Amino acid sequence: MPDSIQHAQSRLEFIPQRFNPVVLRLAQWLLPILLRFRLRPWLPSGISRIQVKNAETLAELYQQFQAGKVRFLMAFRHPEVDDPLCMLYLLSRAVPRVARQQGIFLQYPIHSHFIYERGMLLWAGDWLGWFFSNLGGTPIRRGKRLDKLGIQNARNLFANGKMPITVAPEGATNGHSGIISPLEPGVAQFGFWCVEDLHKAKRSQEVLIVPITIQYSYVKPAWAKLNWLLSKLEADCGLVVQTIETSDVANPEEIYYQRLLQLAEHLLTEMEGFYQRFYHQNLPAINYDGEAIANPNQMLIARLHRLQEIALQVAEQYFGLQSQGNFIDRCRRLEEAGWSYIYRDDVEDINTLSPLQRGLADWVAAEAELRMRHMRLVETFIAVTGTYVKEEPCAERFAETALLIFDMIARIKNNTKLPGRPRLGWRQALITVGEPISVTQRWAKYQSDRHAARVGVSELTKELHQALEKLIKA
Repeated sequence: MPDSIQHAQSRLEFIPQRFNPVVLRLAQWLLPILLRFRLRPWLPSGISRIQVKNAETLAELYQQFQAGKVRFLMAFRHPEVDDPLCMLYLLSRAVPRVARQQGIFLQYPIHSHFIYERGMLLWAGDWLGWFFSNLGGTPIRRGKRLDKLGIQNARNLFANGKMPITVAPEGATNGHSGIISPLEPGVAQFGFWCVEDLHKAKRSQEVLIVPITIQYSYVKPAWAKLNWLLSKLEADCGLVVQTIETSDVANPEEIYYQRLLQLAEHLLTEMEGFYQRFYHQNLPAINYDGEAIANPNQMLIARLHRLQEIALQVAEQYFGLQSQGNFIDRCRRLEEAGWSYIYRDDVEDINTLSPLQRGLADWVAAEAELRMRHMRLVETFIAVTGTYVKEEPCAERFAETALLIFDMIARIKNNTKLPGRPRLGWRQALITVGEPISVTQRWAKYQSDRHAARVGVSELTKELHQALEKLIKA
């Protein structure tokens, strides 16, 4: 169903966390259903099994936390929208089970506060705000401007909450179990702020960040469903449908690979023509080196990055923004700018506007939402590389790439922000808990001066990224 915005809205209000143990119990009881069945169009689920590695690390940390010895933040990988369900399984099932096996006594609840992006509720619905609030979640509005109220509440929960805190340092899903997007520096900064707050309160707890990865795979290789999905995408693009009988093919990888390449080439050509004709954009020449000419993948990626650049510029020109930073930084600034046109901080109550003012506000809001779609297309392919499928041509990587293409076509065809993805088969998740990273040990160097503080945040963010990469490659 289309979910485009046609009217201006009042400002986005902060939603305070109101942890309710009864709601947590209900969520824990419903978890097997939530994991297996699609209860919302944007939640694929279909997860039949979850394996957890190193859960004893968290069991020991919870014991130390409850004894007042440590404060810790769980920084988890965020490849899919199902990840919060996996984290709920980790804390409500795996950690208590390991604790019982090892004779570690833990007080209920074994749960965490968590930070979520305020914009989620714009496409998921207000009910999710109530649900997250009662599960102990606290929102932050991302963007160029600091969300002082959101940051203050999250900072207070990290230092003083009765439970640890959880956050996805990538800031958004990227659709790839095997690729980590650049991390936002906020997680490292929260760690140092927590140490600072504990020092001011003359408390001696050690502050830790725990890296956690989540990876998905199919219980059985989903070649037949992948064949169906590629056929659907080919039909949507006006290409000749190349349906094949996978049972008759010994090694389907090369056939699917060529189909993906053809789809990618067609979509790039269509979108390049779209921006040239209707947005009057010139396509800068790409200087291909010898390797790129011999490798069609590298040529496609170069074209993709050029297209992403153009799409962002179209949106940035409308909102009057400078093209600064990487793609993720620019997407965040565009999102903030779009929201400021739709959710009016400068108007106490949108209903108090005169009919003329309201009509103009609705006009601006509808156009801003349209411009933000260019940014959403860039977000869809933010982590795509030219080697991801080729270096490991498994069903999972083919499916991840095909589903990203599905997202793009569905957003354009159906006018929706987060399409309901097709299920390609039962999946299993692997959750791996890494070794804690001590923030306290880095505090002396961090607090020496402003330059050292910036370097400290950068180095800690880099170390966390490396730890997550090591876990997914292990």
